[in-house]
Amino acid sequence: MQCYLVQSALSWEDIPANLAHFEQLLTQASPSAGSVVILPEMFSTGFSMASAKLAEPMHGSAVTWMRDAAARLGITLTGSLIIEDSGNYYNRMIWTNGADLTSYDKRHLFRMAGEHNYYSMGEQQVVVDEGGTSVCLQICYDLRFPVWARNNPGANAGYDVLIYVANWPAARSEQWLALLKARAIENQSYVIGVNRIGVDGNDVAYQGDSVVLDYAGNTVLHLEDRAVVENVVLDMPAMQAFRESFPAYLDADSFEIRLNLNDGD
Repeated sequence: MQCYLVQSALSWEDIPANLAHFEQLLTQASPSAGSVVILPEMFSTGFSMASAKLAEPMHGSAVTWMRDAAARLGITLTGSLIIEDSGNYYNRMIWTNGADLTSYDKRHLFRMAGEHNYYSMGEQQVVVDEGGTSVCLQICYDLRFPVWARNNPGANAGYDVLIYVANWPAARSEQWLALLKARAIENQSYVIGVNRIGVDGNDVAYQGDSVVLDYAGNTVLHLEDRAVVENVVLDMPAMQAFRESFPAYLDADSFEIRLNLNDGD
């Protein structure tokens, strides 16, 4: 599985400017057909709480651009957007190859920024199939809640790759890197975290630190604070061999998740 990580600054609450910017980046990067291209959280607006002003429907300009770009380039494109659906606003991660589309709504809403006051929480985990590789979709603050990402490689619901798209501030970059490493080790899966750089409209600074970690927590790629598009190939046979040689998941605790849909906890 080949992935391209797109680490970039964002134009604050300016959907046309961001779509034009990422169109240019994808054109310049010319990703290989069949690859997965990963954009940050709320890539068309920045991490804004102006959901009523900025939300688009699923047939709006941003989702339409994603589908068109994916189809034109022969790739799978993913990233999150502010979406209005049935009268509710969601921080929604889109996964599309142009023809098909799957989405994941952020479960854990970042109350320290008031996100739970402006968005509705997601109700289900989402794992997609990408050419035989199972990929779990998550967004930013979800990273702090390991139960939500718990993997069982021996089950049908298990996954091979865990992706977090984010607007994770520079002030907590050490936590970002530590938690991503923990998720890779405990779930014995590749973990990809794609974050933004620059400063947003609330004067919050971001330093990127987008990374790819392998199933043992080793760093495969670290973009540091650069504005860049980088690609990496994930070695699935090596991951499977590691799981077979060190099957810690066989001793995992059994539990079930009960969703509380009345608040953001």
